[in-house]
Amino acid sequence: MPKKITPEQKARALRMVAEHQQDYPSVTAVCQAVPKQLGLGRERPYVPWVVQAEVDGGGRAGMTSAEHVEIKALKAENRRLREDVEILRAATTFFAGELDSRNR
Repeated sequence: MPKKITPEQKARALRMVAEHQQDYPSVTAVCQAVPKQLGLGRERPYVPWVVQAEVDGGGRAGMTSAEHVEIKALKAENRRLREDVEILRAATTFFAGELDSRNR
């Protein structure tokens, strides 16, 4: 199992990629070279990290990490509210049936 990269290692790798990007023909090339220098391994998703860092920094169009977090939280809230509505519908149906049977 590959070892987990710490946030400090990730930040250092991203910093080195930004510093050395002009020395390589592509983002992929620099993302293959920098982890080797740091001893982190090549199987990691460095290119998406670099792209996301550029988006977060405003250098590239796209959804920022903060927006991803907000959308995830809103989806969770939406899911919870839908469950609440279903519970309330079931309760309404139950109590409407109880009232109907009492009136007969």
